[in-house]
Formats: sequence, C-alpha cells, structure tokens
Amino acid sequence: MRIKSFISLVIILAFAASMAWAKSSDKSAPFGAVSVKSFGAKADGKTDDTAAFQKAIDSLKTKGGTAFAPAGAYLIAGSLTLYPGVTLSGVWEAPHLSINKGTVILATGGEGDENGKPLVNMDWNTCVKGLTVIYPNQKANKITPYPWTFIGKGMHCTIENVTLANSYKAIAFPTWNEVHYIKNVYGCPLKEGIFIDNCTDIGRIEDVHFSINYWTRAEAPYVVPKEDHDKLENFIVNNLVAFRIGRTDWEYMTNCFSILAKIGYHFVKTEKGNGNVVLTQCGADGTAIAVQVDSCQPHAGIAFVNSQFMCKVVITDTNNGPVKFSNCGFWPTALVEGQAILEGYSTVTFSTCHFLEWGRKNPKAVCIVAKHGSLIVTGCDFMAGKPQIELGPDVSSAAIFGNLLRGGQKIINNSKGNIQIGLNID
Repeated sequence: MRIKSFISLVIILAFAASMAWAKSSDKSAPFGAVSVKSFGAKADGKTDDTAAFQKAIDSLKTKGGTAFAPAGAYLIAGSLTLYPGVTLSGVWEAPHLSINKGTVILATGGEGDENGKPLVNMDWNTCVKGLTVIYPNQKANKITPYPWTFIGKGMHCTIENVTLANSYKAIAFPTWNEVHYIKNVYGCPLKEGIFIDNCTDIGRIEDVHFSINYWTRAEAPYVVPKEDHDKLENFIVNNLVAFRIGRTDWEYMTNCFSILAKIGYHFVKTEKGNGNVVLTQCGADGTAIAVQVDSCQPHAGIAFVNSQFMCKVVITDTNNGPVKFSNCGFWPTALVEGQAILEGYSTVTFSTCHFLEWGRKNPKAVCIVAKHGSLIVTGCDFMAGKPQIELGPDVSSAAIFGNLLRGGQKIINNSKGNIQIGLNID
C-alpha cells in the first residue's frame, strides 16, 4: 500500500507541475521554458515588448531557466538584463538573410547614443541564442549611432546562433570576464563588431562572419535601397573595426571572417593591459588593413595559423610582443604598397606563407617592409617578380632562408644588425 501511495503521490505532483508549466508558457515554448507571450508580449512589431520580455526574465531570477520568444517580430524599445543562469532563446538555429522568419528583435533603444544601455546586458552564466536583431530606424544613407547590442561580464557568457543585420556596435565584453563563448554570429556591424577586454582566462570566438550582405540582402521592408549601397559601403570601410582585442589571456579565435572594414583584426592596449591570441582559419577581405597590432603580450603575442588576407598587415611602433603568421595566404590588393609594414620592436615571423602579386599598381612595391625589431621569413613563396623584403637601418636582426623568390632575389638590406640571408631559390 505504501508503494502504491508513493506512486500516486508522484503522479499527482508531476501532473501539478505540468499544469503549472502550462499556465506559465504557451504551447510553442520548449518544456520547462517560460514564454514571453505568457507575460504579455504581442510580437506584432508595433507594441513595445520590452516589459514583457523583462518580466519573463525576472520570473527566472531565483532558479534560472529559459525565457523563450516564439517566432515573430518583437519591438524592444528599451534594454533587457539577464540574470545568472538565465537564457534568452528564440527560434532560428543558423544565421541567415531572412528578417521575416524566426524570432526577430526590432531594436530601437538608445538611438543617437552609442554609450547608452545595450539591447541585452548579460550577467554571469547567461546565454543568448536563436535571435535575429535589426535596428529598423537605422538608415544606410545616414548612419545613426546606437549602443552595443550585447554586453557581457563575468564567467561563461554565451552568444550563439545570432544574426545581427545592422548593429552599430555588436558584441562587447569590456569588463572582467572569463571563458566567454561566441559562436555562429553573422551580420553587418557598422562601427564595431566584437570587442574583448579584461578577459583573464580562455575566451573563445568561433564561426563569425561579418559582411555588408546581411543588411543589403535582407528582406523587405528592411532591405537597403540599391542607391544607398555605395554610401553604406563607404561608411563601413572608413569606420568598422570588425574584431578589436584588448586585454585577454589565451583568446582562441576560429573561422572568423570580415569583408569590408577599416580594420579586420585590431590588437590594442587598454587600461587593463594587452592580450595574446591564437587565430586559426581566419580571414579579411576588402579592408584597408587586415591586421593591425598596436600591442600584444611580450611572452605570447599574436599567432595567425592557416589564415587568408586580401589586404595589408601593419605592426605599429608601439608593439613589443611577437607576431607570427604560419601557413597564411596574402592575396592581391589594389594598393600600391606591399603586404606588410613592420614598425614594431619585437619579432615578426612569416613561416610557409605565400604572397601573390602585392602592390598591383606599383612595380617597385616591396612585399614586406621591416623598419625595426627582428624578422624571420622561412619557407615562403613570393609569387611576383617584385622586391620581396626591405630591411631598414634600425632592424636589429633577420633570418631569411629557404624561400622561393620568383623572378630572382630582390631583398633590400639597409640594416646594420645581424642579418642572415641564404638558401633561397628562384
């Protein structure tokens, strides 16, 4: 009898729990999640659903859980705050160009104030996934500043499966954080894509693609008129920094790409320090500068592996940390100058890289120009009959060996340092 009574009690409790869940969420919500529609969200693209979203999130503040936004268009005119253990989830498993399907956030808050509150403020152990965000009032022919779309802090913030059609500034981790995870994010940021700073342990950024197409090819009524494409492109190539990395310890970036930007990957020193980053299978195309290193940590620095660039690399004279390019490709550009300008005071290494037709409009263009520090170039293929390397008077040392120098060796050595050149072939 006791066993039967216990089983009956379990059935009654399970039924009560399921009824309580049914009352707190609509039928489209995954089991255990609360639906924003159960808290008053209209999803009509006209009613401000900020309060309804926040109420759904607030209901999870104590125990955590998922606030679910079913497919529809939600106007968010304010800012949302996620608490530890809470996920904001929508309907879309992969980035896309469709603005009228899945869960779409129409963000209007903070117009004109790039330092205002973000669309979503993420606390420790929070997650945003499955959303498409567009700023419906943004105009391609007259760009207006907006705050960050997502700002995260603390440990284990996750952003995944998100499309950001036209964020002015997309994703930032500016205050103390560790082991953040950014994955499957596609979009057309206008001024800044991803900014990482004050990360003291192992952040990861994977499968991020920034392209103007995520706005220009969006569906009506958000598509950019063709007559405004040139104005939008002009703004992006003069303003956008796709990835800006400050202080971070062991940041890992994989399969990240930017097409059209002022700078693709910018490594800087902030008040919190500088970083060390390993980037694998990353690339930049159509940017003024593919990679700019102003500063990196002297013990580890920056390493690009299996990456591709269709623009130049700049190491500025403020950098003292090592920068390495291994098995990377440098493709033709319309620039009259070469592929790499090295002004820093550390060691820059190019290993098993190939350089294809640098400085198309200038037959005297030099592929790699080193002005200070040390340079190592080994096992590389210089695929044009132009000057390959120029060493300035202040280069302290260089090892240039085992390279394929097509059209003959054309190395300009003005250095008074320890320079070793040998075993190169043409």
